[in-house]
Amino acid sequence: MAAEEESNSRAPCLNFSSPGPLGNAQSSNNAHSSPATNEGSAGATGGAPRTAGHSNPQPGPDRGGGTDVRVENSPNRQHTTPQSAGQSATAARAPTVAGGASGAATNMTASSVESPNIPSSLPSSPASAAVLVYREPVYNWQATKNTVKERFAFLFNNEVLSDVHFLVGKGMGVQRIPAHRFALAVGSAVFDAMFNGGMATTSTEIELPDVEPAAFLALLKFLYSDEVQIGPETVMTTLYTAKKYAVPALEAHCVEFLKKNLRADNAFMLLTQARLFDEPQLASLCLENIDKNTVDALAAEGFTDIDLDTLVAVLERDTLGVREVRLFGAAVRWAEAETQRQQYQPTPENKRKVLGKALVLIRFPLMTIEEFAAGPAQSGILSDQEVVSLFLHFTVNPKPHVEFIDRPRCCLRGKECSITRFGQVESRWGYSGTSDCIRFSVNRRIFVVGFGLYGSIHGPTDYQVNIQVIHTDSNTVLGQNDTGFSCDGSSNTFRVMFKEPVEILPSVNYIACATLKGPDSHYGTKGMRKVTHEAPATGTKTCFTFCYAAGNNNGTSVEDGQIPEVIFYT
Repeated sequence: MAAEEESNSRAPCLNFSSPGPLGNAQSSNNAHSSPATNEGSAGATGGAPRTAGHSNPQPGPDRGGGTDVRVENSPNRQHTTPQSAGQSATAARAPTVAGGASGAATNMTASSVESPNIPSSLPSSPASAAVLVYREPVYNWQATKNTVKERFAFLFNNEVLSDVHFLVGKGMGVQRIPAHRFALAVGSAVFDAMFNGGMATTSTEIELPDVEPAAFLALLKFLYSDEVQIGPETVMTTLYTAKKYAVPALEAHCVEFLKKNLRADNAFMLLTQARLFDEPQLASLCLENIDKNTVDALAAEGFTDIDLDTLVAVLERDTLGVREVRLFGAAVRWAEAETQRQQYQPTPENKRKVLGKALVLIRFPLMTIEEFAAGPAQSGILSDQEVVSLFLHFTVNPKPHVEFIDRPRCCLRGKECSITRFGQVESRWGYSGTSDCIRFSVNRRIFVVGFGLYGSIHGPTDYQVNIQVIHTDSNTVLGQNDTGFSCDGSSNTFRVMFKEPVEILPSVNYIACATLKGPDSHYGTKGMRKVTHEAPATGTKTCFTFCYAAGNNNGTSVEDGQIPEVIFYT
């Protein structure tokens, strides 16, 4: 009963015990299999167990079903007992070879004991001695295998001709898997070095505690037959095993499988694994998927399981398609899970501690003051000084310096583009609180992310500025940012960006508006009514048409003034 309870408590593992071709039963891979009893042996069908050693039967007049040989286990030795007097000679010609020497292997069922050693824990009384029945293999199995591939595929996970065994896995999940040194060395430089290198092993049993049995069998299946057997549950462990044993072709199959099954709900999990296994192409695809489906990816269960470095890699991106307040909420969820993993109390101080360098990558200045006040300001994660400085950033000019990035995240992929509408730069353009405006339209859909503005003629200076894009017909403000910029006194333009991209539709009129507060600046002249940008890679043309905006525009027009550049994505 104790043995039965132990067997029932074991974790299930893959079973490769179905009968093989030509009556050769596939080996049982469970290293903990119990010896068959007399009764169990008598009732077995489809081939009986075989020993760990190999028999070399001689051709006889009757090879039809094979010859049964019964082996009784005792604490000190094995007794080979012929099934009948007529079988004694055959049994005598079938010695076992310790250590798995090459030769035709005997057959086994799923309940056989692979190891030739009797476990010391087994009872030694005659009543409980185990009796194993062995069946010699069918002679000349090679004749039915027409190709080298078929013959090698037949040897996969098969004791026939095997000369090495692997104990794969840990604990009760260990499986004992037969293999062939030549086949492994041909397919893997690591196995070649293991068996044939300067420090080659002479052991016939090799322990692999860091490898999953299912993944190792998938590797062997590929090496023996070129067949790929991977699934959602085994692909990552198979990828690890393929890398460990330097089988790049199987690595490529695993990565391709992951690409095909990449979704928003598993993107973060696969990103972590891609970084762990140094698969930059897969990591890049995961990041692109997260960019496109940021909200869904952050909501997935696997997000809170990622490591800190992966979280940092994502928060550093400028292309996430999500509002910053939702990104902060996701970071707090991750911090709660991480405090549990590190066995901390989920206090605000500990959440800040586990977030570490990830906290400063959250762009609090991109939030609205209402979003900040309702969430981060009350979370306890930010210090009092950080909360005060951010409130001042939202409400006063000039804006105080904050430790957090205020560069907008553009949820657009591709290359940033810009056009310049002036041909020459002149000096002295004054400001009195009136907005500089210019009306424009485009021939194709784009996203405006900011403007280039002229700076001071009096050396390095800071400006406060409010930029807007207004829909002309409805007078609706589509995007704005109340911010500032620093200039160096040169005639260059200086970037001022929106918090979020502003969608611009073709053949619709919009007004670009900038209200500056600061000293006299440079300005542009020799303005152009039409400016065309051509994408170097595709040749796609984006044509801007500029017109005078009605009202007091501080003098800015098509011919001269401010707002010399429009920065956009197509």
